[in-house]
Parts: sequence; C-alpha cells; structure tokens
Amino acid sequence: MNRESRAVVLLSGGLDSATTLAVAGAEGFSTYAMSFSYGQLHSPELEAASDIARTLGTEDHIKVSLDPRLFEGSALTGTGNVPVNSVTIGIPEEIPPTYVPARNTIFLSMALGWAEVIDAGHIFIGVNALDYSGYPDCRPEYISAFQKLADLATKTAVEGYPTRIHTPLLDMTKAEIIRLGLELGVDYSLTVSCYNPDREGRACGRCDACFLRLKGFRENGLKDPASYCGKCGCE
Repeated sequence: MNRESRAVVLLSGGLDSATTLAVAGAEGFSTYAMSFSYGQLHSPELEAASDIARTLGTEDHIKVSLDPRLFEGSALTGTGNVPVNSVTIGIPEEIPPTYVPARNTIFLSMALGWAEVIDAGHIFIGVNALDYSGYPDCRPEYISAFQKLADLATKTAVEGYPTRIHTPLLDMTKAEIIRLGLELGVDYSLTVSCYNPDREGRACGRCDACFLRLKGFRENGLKDPASYCGKCGCE
C-alpha cells in the first residue's frame, strides 16, 4: 500500500464527518479516522465516532484527548449557553458563541502529523460553507491557506510529497450531504450532531446543528433517525 492510497479522516461523530468518511472510502482510500476529546458538552459524539468508524471499515481509529483549557470561551465547552432557534441560512454577520477557538487549525495540524507518521498522502475534513453557522475555519479561503501551510510544514512535503486536504462537502447543502451519505450507505442513526444533548444523549432539536440537520432530512422527504428529547416538537 502506497501513501496515495491512505487518507486520514477527521471524524467527530456527526453527520458531516460520517459522510466524509464514507466519501473517502468510496473514492478507494484506506481510511484512518481521527477524533478528539476536548471538553465538548456534546461528548456523546465520541461514542458515535467509534460506531461509525467500525461500520464504515476504517483501518484504524484514534481518539486524541486535549486539555479543555485550550478551548475555553466557547458555548460548546461550557462558556455561556448554546443558542436555540437562532440560525439563519447563509453567512451570519457575527461569529456565533458555538465557535471553538482555532479548533480546525489544531485538528488539521494533528491530522497532518499523523498523516506523515503513517505515510498517508491525503486528509479529509467535512467542513461546509453553505449550511453552516458562520465559523471562520470552515471557509474555502481558510482551507486554501491551510493547504499552503501543509505544502511547507512537513518533511514529506519538502521532499516533494505534499499531503492534500480534501473537503468533499464544502459546497453542498445539508440536504445534498444527506442524500450522498444515504447513497453511500451511511447509517445516520449512529451519528450525533446536537450541540446540547440531554443526559441520555438525545438531541435538543433547537440548536443550530439540529436545525440544519432536521431541515436537510425534511428536504429529502425523510424523518431524521436520530433520537430527540421531544421537547421541541420536532419528532
């Protein structure tokens, strides 16, 4: 197996990352999944990531534990409240409180390191620039800038073997992502997208992530197979 056949896939356990993992597999890559524990309130996604990695047949799946203090200041790590019923379609004027400081930069950097260790020529990340909540590290220009960094940052890149960053969902709506994932056999009942699940791991149905997910399933004429708490009337 050569480096062009291996890909590191960032796998949160959510809908987008699960679809991205399926895309990488469908494109013929041997996949190596990478997940992170960083003090996120929506920690059930880590268990979901394990289930997804197993069902989609990854070669390896590692979970990296990071000090939560690196990510303080986000509603997703306990600073303030997760907004409900607030999302607008399109790019918001303000960055929402669910933004996690430099998260994708840190995750991509660690994926770049692991890719060099296992001699993988590709990294997949499920960022999306259409149906998203306004995060600066999901923009096309951000990915382009990180690719330039990756081209300079590693021994393999300097020797003429750069690692390519793939963003297969970048220009897709949530409905299109779901449709693609279903075609590739993704079991979305395993995924966890909610920013604010209850103690039993059930989705709130009101946060931005739930809003966009539910909207995507409705536009496909489907019921979301995820478990919801029922308080929002979305079931």
